[in-house]
Amino acid sequence: MKQVYLTVERATTALATWLACAMLAAAAGLGMWQIVTRFIIERPAEWTEVLIRFTLIWMVFLGIPHAFRVGAMVSVDVLYRWSGARTRRFLDTMVALAALLLMAVIIIVGWDYAQRGSVQTVAGLENVSMFWAYLALPVGGVFSTIAIIGNWLDPMRMELETAT
Repeated sequence: MKQVYLTVERATTALATWLACAMLAAAAGLGMWQIVTRFIIERPAEWTEVLIRFTLIWMVFLGIPHAFRVGAMVSVDVLYRWSGARTRRFLDTMVALAALLLMAVIIIVGWDYAQRGSVQTVAGLENVSMFWAYLALPVGGVFSTIAIIGNWLDPMRMELETAT
């Protein structure tokens, strides 16, 4: 069962990471288009600024699961290095529970924001609802929850191995 979960977790975290990279590429492309329209064509596209903001929000919330999975988000490095195996597992459990509590709040509040924002339109993109911007919170929270549990089941401590 653990291996099945970890396989699903690897796939979902890889998907979230790939989507985060795509959002970064989209933001960079939109930024370049904004420069071209503003300074070369001299007819600025106002909608690009809003879309850049949206893609950056999505990029952050879709990139967080990878950071959780490799153990780079929330850690107690000094205590972890000074502790024995049982204390380390206790620390891992406490950090995972705190992160899961945070993700529960982000998912619940984010979904509430998304629903409330569904009646609000975006300035510059009058046909787009704010629902799509706020939806990044619960979606990122769900991906992060899967990654947090995956890291608890199969801990990775990449930041400890590369720290000096």
